[in-house]
Amino acid sequence: MPTGKRFKIACIGAGNVGSTAAQYCLDMELGDVVLTDVVEGMPQGKALDLTQAGPVRGYSNAAIGTNDYKDIEGAGVCVITAGLPRKPGMTRLDLLEKNGRIITDVCENIAKYAPESIVIVVTNPLDVMCYLALKKLGFPPHRVIGMAGILDSSRMRTFVAEELGVSMENVDTMVLGSHGDDMVPLPEYTTVSGIPITQLLPKDRVDAIMQRTRKGGGEIVALLKTGSAYYAPGASAARMVESVLRDEHQVLPCAAYLDGQYGLKDVYAGVPCLLGKRGVERILEIKLTAEEQGMLEKSAQEVRSGIDGLKELGIL
Repeated sequence: MPTGKRFKIACIGAGNVGSTAAQYCLDMELGDVVLTDVVEGMPQGKALDLTQAGPVRGYSNAAIGTNDYKDIEGAGVCVITAGLPRKPGMTRLDLLEKNGRIITDVCENIAKYAPESIVIVVTNPLDVMCYLALKKLGFPPHRVIGMAGILDSSRMRTFVAEELGVSMENVDTMVLGSHGDDMVPLPEYTTVSGIPITQLLPKDRVDAIMQRTRKGGGEIVALLKTGSAYYAPGASAARMVESVLRDEHQVLPCAAYLDGQYGLKDVYAGVPCLLGKRGVERILEIKLTAEEQGMLEKSAQEVRSGIDGLKELGIL
C-alpha cells in the first residue's frame, strides 16, 4: 500500500452502491477515489459531482471517474460493486451467471493494475462472488474479503434499538453465515450496553428481529420496487475500507475464506474478522450452540451450491 501519500481507493462499479461507498470514503477522508464503470460518462459525472461536494463537506481528496481500468493502478483497496442488482422476485442465485462473468472481467483487470490491493467484494450473490474473485485474482485469501456481516449486523442493530427504544450506539450485534436468507444472527452476542437481548426481550420478539434481519434486503427491494439498498451497503463497505487503510484492527463480521475454522473448509462465510492493513489479520472463532453451528453449516452449503453452479456454467 502507498506510504507517505494519500491512499488510492478504486470503486469498481459506479452505480448506487459504488458511488455511495465512494461518497462515504471521501467524507471520512480515507483517500482519493477512482470510480470505474463501463458506462461512458456516468463515473465521470458522479466523480465531478462528488468533487464539487468537497468544499461543502470539508474534504479535499480527489474523485476521478473513468472507463479505463488503467486508472486504478496503485490502488490500496478495490471495492467491487459491479454487477446487476437484485430485483423483486429474484433470488441471489438468479444473478449467478451474469454477475459471475462481470466479476471475472473485473478481477482480471485488478490483478493486472492493482496486484497489491486488498479487495472488498460487494456484488451478489456475495459469498459465491468472493470465492470466484479469490480464484480469478490468485491473491492470498486474507486479501479478498466480502462485505456482508457489517450490513446485516447494522440492520439488526437498528431493529433492536427500535424495539427497545435505545440509542443504536448502545447496541452491538453479530451476524454470521452467508449473506442471504440462511444468515445466522446470534442473539446471545447481541447486547445493549453489554446486556444480551435475550435478557431484555421475550423469545418471540428476539425471533422476530432475527427473521426481519434475514429478510432485511428483500424488505427494501419490495419497497423500492425498481432497485435495492445502497446507503447502508455503501456505508458498510466504506467501514471496511477505513479499518484496512487506517490499520485499525477492528473486529468486524465479514465474509472470509475458511480453511478449517468453524469446521468449514474451502468456502466463504461471514465470521468475526480482525481487519487491518493486510486485510483479514485473523479470524476469531466464537462458541456457537449446536443449532447455530448447524445453521452456519447449512449457510456454507448454500454457498457451495453456488460454487458448483459456477463450475457447471464454465465460469470457474
